[in-house]
Amino acid sequence: MLTTKKKATVIKGAAIHETDTGSADVQVALLSKQIDELAKHLKKNPKDFHSRRGLLQMVADRRAHLRYLETNNKRRYSALIKKLGLKK
Repeated sequence: MLTTKKKATVIKGAAIHETDTGSADVQVALLSKQIDELAKHLKKNPKDFHSRRGLLQMVADRRAHLRYLETNNKRRYSALIKKLGLKK
């Protein structure tokens, strides 16, 4: 679970403008951070199937946001992929 401070730093790093909190870029960055933290949890707790299901839902949601960015704004998509270190 992301704390408020971690969330604020992620939003600040991915925001397009200073009041941006909900663009696809910010949502992908937040989901990526949550996915990383949940993956660490699942390595320690391999039988936590409820959290695994949540992880799969987050991955699907992030993929949908990335697909949206890829079709609508290639520059922002490629910059975000490079900044977050994602494959594609």
